[in-house]
Amino acid sequence: MLVRRGRGRLLAVARRILRSHDAAEDAVQDAFLSAFRNLDRFEGNARLSTWLHRIAVNAALTRLRAKKSRPEESIERLLRGSPADEGLPRPVVASGGEAEDELASRERLAIVCGAIDELPQTYRIVLVLRDVEGLDIAETAAALGVSYDAAKMRLHRARRALRTLLDERLPREDR
Repeated sequence: MLVRRGRGRLLAVARRILRSHDAAEDAVQDAFLSAFRNLDRFEGNARLSTWLHRIAVNAALTRLRAKKSRPEESIERLLRGSPADEGLPRPVVASGGEAEDELASRERLAIVCGAIDELPQTYRIVLVLRDVEGLDIAETAAALGVSYDAAKMRLHRARRALRTLLDERLPREDR
């Protein structure tokens, strides 16, 4: 029952981290096996689903670290403008019919997901963990095995790079 209910969410987070359905399936399988083996360590301080989520994130990150086959691309080409030019695009105010709004929203989502996918792995992962999965900076740093300040800096740079990519792809009125 627990596996059926939680599998979809865990698969989604693993897929966002690994960018491969098959690798995500394997990571989720590893996560459930690890959780089963370590069930006696579950202290009950958090919900079981939160504990499983953390295990799945760690399983995906472990697979990612083991895979490190290609050198990571520098993020410098994506950082332009001043540090004050940071953050994500401003929310869009919808106009037009409901169907048109839905289509435009889906198109924007596809553009944003594609841009996130283009970020170098180090920055993509921190952005996914913090802004998509909702982990706080301390949790993100712990999951990545880096300092709080390193996680914060990576997130800042990832957001600036994402803004650069989105500025190139989204119409001016959608930013």
